[in-house]
Amino acid sequence: MSHNDKIYIIDDDSSIRWVLDKALTGAGLQVAEFDSADSALAAASSQEPAVIVTDIRMPGMDGLELLELINSKYPDLPVIIMTAHSDLDSAVSAYKGGAFEYLPKPFDVDDAVALVNRALEARAQQPPGNAQPSLQDVPEIIGKAPAMQEVFRAIGRLSNSNATVLINGESGTGKELVALALHRHSARAAKPFVALNMAAIPRDLLESELFGHERGAFTGAQNRRAGRFEQANGGTLMLDEIGDMPAELQTRLLRVLADGEFYPVGAHAPKKVDVRIIAATHQDLEQRVRDGEFREDLFHRLNVIRIQLPSLRHRREDIPLLMEYFLQRAASELAVEAKSLASETIALLMQLDWPGNVRQLENLCRWLTVMAPAHEVRPEDLPEDLHAKGSSGIAAGSDWQGLLRLWAQQQFAGGAERLLDKALPSFEKVLIDVALQKTGGRRQDAARLLGWGRNTLTRKLKELEHQ
Repeated sequence: MSHNDKIYIIDDDSSIRWVLDKALTGAGLQVAEFDSADSALAAASSQEPAVIVTDIRMPGMDGLELLELINSKYPDLPVIIMTAHSDLDSAVSAYKGGAFEYLPKPFDVDDAVALVNRALEARAQQPPGNAQPSLQDVPEIIGKAPAMQEVFRAIGRLSNSNATVLINGESGTGKELVALALHRHSARAAKPFVALNMAAIPRDLLESELFGHERGAFTGAQNRRAGRFEQANGGTLMLDEIGDMPAELQTRLLRVLADGEFYPVGAHAPKKVDVRIIAATHQDLEQRVRDGEFREDLFHRLNVIRIQLPSLRHRREDIPLLMEYFLQRAASELAVEAKSLASETIALLMQLDWPGNVRQLENLCRWLTVMAPAHEVRPEDLPEDLHAKGSSGIAAGSDWQGLLRLWAQQQFAGGAERLLDKALPSFEKVLIDVALQKTGGRRQDAARLLGWGRNTLTRKLKELEHQ
């Protein structure tokens, strides 16, 4: 069946439809709006649209059900899923259901237009979507921060891929969780997931650990032992802290990646394996290549697709969500009631730098579950070393928007109204105070720092005096 050039927008929120309609029409595209999946399907039955942009959560049929139907009836029709529901499962479900792309709300209209144009270009090549297999129970990867959305999106995009992936991120950011999610959302999910940390194994044992050994290969080798490559055959092998891999093993790994075969220690015949490699590191591998510490050809083999995991200080808005999750988990492990956090405790925790990232936060939740005296955790209940950093622990350039968001949520929860009347003058006052402090009270220079004329600054100071 031929398709027309219409872009279908399906959302029960008329304001979203209006914004998208305006943006797409402005870009020279034809648009049809629908407030439900059923009405859109009815229209599509007479002539298939070019692209569908649909919300995931709607009364009646939701976006994922619609996606399933579209894939069976119109396999070449690209579907862009919009969702405000920022979790891994909805991203992966959207991709595995065959969605062309996943667009988290709120979105930038230019991004939405670019996405629709990409869908139109890809229309001819778009392969039919795959049916959604049931998702196994994945350890939670939690995050609403934009940097985490990128990670979820990458996991979703890679769900039908066999490509080698390199995960970059500081210690404690959850690299193994991402590797496990990549495995569980791949065609290899039924086969083994094997992880090996290069930094945790003594150098002289690494070769045998990776490739196994034959009986009698060295003193103490009483029996034949399968290495991690053999254990992971058909599945996924995660090589953590790949930057610490010794040079001679880098050469051997390169050979396995090129030929799919290796020699166990002491063996005369090669073994063949089919393993997907996910490498991870907290180091700057490019720098290690420049320093002659890491083989450049191996780096290019591993660096097919890169996922950058944000540090916790770059996703401060996720701290309350993560705390709640880990407090619940620690409580159920210990069979006690979960602790809750006072709002000032959350505010304090959101200011800290978390050098140990999510792992440090998880450990704190375990500590609090055992040690905090009352059900509600107050700032003074936090461990000494953490508490000491509270007042001075705000990093330069820390996430002030995240803190502002938290403050606004608390204000609204307390019944505040007309919040801008309070917030805008305070915002301006802080910037004016800091600018005047910087210039030693010189108004002309302070105005320049703020991007105002001197008269504007004088007027603002008068207004603030009278408030």
